[in-house]
Amino acid sequence: MNRAFSPLLYSVFAAILAVASAAHAADDKKTPIKADPAKGEALYTNGDNARNIVACVSCHGAAGNSTITQNPKLSGQHEAYIAKQLLNFRTPDRNNPVMSPMAKALSDEDIHNVAAYLATQAPKPGAAKNKDTIDLGKHIWRGGIAAKNVPACAGCHSPNGAGIPAQYPRLAGQHQDYTVAQLTNFRGGARTNSVQMTSIAERLSDKEIKAVADYIAGLK
Repeated sequence: MNRAFSPLLYSVFAAILAVASAAHAADDKKTPIKADPAKGEALYTNGDNARNIVACVSCHGAAGNSTITQNPKLSGQHEAYIAKQLLNFRTPDRNNPVMSPMAKALSDEDIHNVAAYLATQAPKPGAAKNKDTIDLGKHIWRGGIAAKNVPACAGCHSPNGAGIPAQYPRLAGQHQDYTVAQLTNFRGGARTNSVQMTSIAERLSDKEIKAVADYIAGLK
């Protein structure tokens, strides 16, 4: 009797697997969120009192051009990168006492809308300030540090700091204080959402971090 029913049982089992596979494939092919920059601008500029979401502009400046050196400039940043960072702020990989609660209050749609808005904004240039370290910063950016196995920053972030969309962020003109803080966080383990950057930052001294951060600020 077992032999007689084996083909039938096999067919039923195969059908169940087929349905499960189809359902899984459907989940993998969920329609991506279509970002709305206009909604992103409204949320960025005004926040949402009903959801206790503070306006991003209060910390990151008009159109993402922060004037507070501890807070990053976000104007002209790649949409995919901003979205990734906001999603990472929801996790231990990039825990931050200010941004983590903010990111958790945003929906996925909010995140993509804000990211789309900021990506279209024109960044204001920064400037290098320390003439004594400009050559060191330039050398690290363009050629890396061979003795420490530190690759050239330009290899991923491009020679002019524009980055590569959906892969590496724009860094040109970024505040020195912010860049120093992030490289230090990568080195010390406070920020763990990039294995590549953690590995690189671990090989940099305080002087080298400050030098390359200052050079980055002057890129256009």
